[in-house]
Amino acid sequence: MTARKTIKAADVHLKRAYEARGRKDGRRILVDRLWPRGISKAEAGIDEWLKELAPSTGLRKWFGHDADRWGEFRRRYATEIHEHAELLAHLRAEAREGPVTLVYSARDELHNDAVVLRDVLLGRDSGWSAGE
Repeated sequence: MTARKTIKAADVHLKRAYEARGRKDGRRILVDRLWPRGISKAEAGIDEWLKELAPSTGLRKWFGHDADRWGEFRRRYATEIHEHAELLAHLRAEAREGPVTLVYSARDELHNDAVVLRDVLLGRDSGWSAGE
């Protein structure tokens, strides 16, 4: 079987770690640096943990889920993602093979690391990222 050359946006899902696994999830990849609180590995149903691709501890603490810092967080985190080219290439290869779900633990579904990572994965970070 030949891998698809493009990644379909419809095949890259975002889901909180506390939500049940769904039929369309495909490969579930935890993209946070820290394991989600209060959930076991069995409950989370994680296939892979890419903690090295998560925001650095310093960036995560600086952001603190403050929506006023969202634009700058996106820019800084996209730069960090591009510094991990091998991991980004691995994630892109996974997404080309079929559906993936980027799993995160943040309460804010609009302002979190998985949102930025999905945009970078789909090549939607031009204009606000210093990467590639």
